[in-house]
Amino acid sequence: MDKERALLLTPYVLSLFLLNGCFFNVQLLPRVEPLQEKEVAGAGADKIVLMDLSGMISEEEKGTALVSEPNLVAQIKEELKKAAHDPAVKAVVLRINSPGGTVTASDILHHELEAFKQQTGKKVIVSIMDLGASGGYYVAVAADKIVAHPTTVTGSIGVIMLTVNVQGLLEKIGVTGTAIKSGDKKDMGSPLRPMTEEERQLFQGIINQMYDRFVSVVAAGRKNMTVDQVRRAADGRVYTAKQALDLGLVDGIGYLDDAIQLAKTEAGLREARVVTYIRPGSYKDNIYSQMPNGAPQTVNIVNLDLRSFVQAGVPRFMYLWSPQ
Repeated sequence: MDKERALLLTPYVLSLFLLNGCFFNVQLLPRVEPLQEKEVAGAGADKIVLMDLSGMISEEEKGTALVSEPNLVAQIKEELKKAAHDPAVKAVVLRINSPGGTVTASDILHHELEAFKQQTGKKVIVSIMDLGASGGYYVAVAADKIVAHPTTVTGSIGVIMLTVNVQGLLEKIGVTGTAIKSGDKKDMGSPLRPMTEEERQLFQGIINQMYDRFVSVVAAGRKNMTVDQVRRAADGRVYTAKQALDLGLVDGIGYLDDAIQLAKTEAGLREARVVTYIRPGSYKDNIYSQMPNGAPQTVNIVNLDLRSFVQAGVPRFMYLWSPQ
C-alpha cells in the first residue's frame, strides 16, 4: 500500500520542484573552455608563445556533430589576443604546416599577424615545417623572420579556382539541372553545365587581381625582394628550403629550436620560457606537441552523395597547393 501511495505522489512532488524553479542542470557534453597557458620549455620571467597553424586554412568550423571547436582563424585570433594582453610575452613563434586554403581566410590571418605586431611591438617568427605553401606562405610573410625546416616545401605563390562539371554524370543517371536566372552570367561556374569561354575570361580576371594582391603582399613582407623578383618566383611552383633561401623567400634554414632562439634574439632576450595555449583536457609536453588541427583536406569523389557533390562544385578561390 505504501509503495502504491509513493508512486501516486511522485508526479505531485516533481510538479512542486518545477513550480518552485528547482531544475537540475546537467552538462551532458563537454564545452569548449577558454585557453590556458602551458609551459613546454625554457626558464625565466619572459615568455615566447608557440602557436600552431596546421592543416587547411579556412573559417569552417571544426569538431564533431556533438562538440564544435573554434575554426582555425578564430583559434589564431584568440591566441594572439591572449599573447597581446600578457606583458611577459615578448615574441611569438608561429609554426606553419599547411598547403594553404581559402583566399579570404589566408588574408585574415595575415592581417591579424600584422595588426598584432603593430599594436604590441612584439616580434613574430615563423617556423615552416613540412609544408608552408600558397596560403600558408601568404600568412608567413607577415612575420619578422621566416625559418624553413631543412626538409620544408614552400612557395606555390598563386591562385587557383576549384570547380567541377557534373553534367555528364547527371545525364547518365537521368538527372537534369535547370537554373532560372535574372542574367546569363548569374550561374557562371555552375557544376551543372560547361563553362563558356567568356565566363572563363571573367574568372581569369578575378584570379589575376587576387594574384597581384598575393605578389604585392609578399613583396611588402620580403623587403629584400622587389616586386619583379617576387613575380618571377610566383609561377605557382613549390621550392625546397635551399631554393627558397636562395630566392629570398625565407631568412634561414633550421629547426624549431633555431626559430625559438631567433625569437629570443629578435626580442633582445637571453632566456625565456616557451609557453603554448591549450584547451582544458588537451596535452602538450614539449615544443613538438601539436594541437590536432587536422591534416590537409582531400575530397573523396567516390563516396560523395549527389547534393554534396554539386555543392562541392561551387567555384572557390584558393591560395592552395593541391596537385591531386
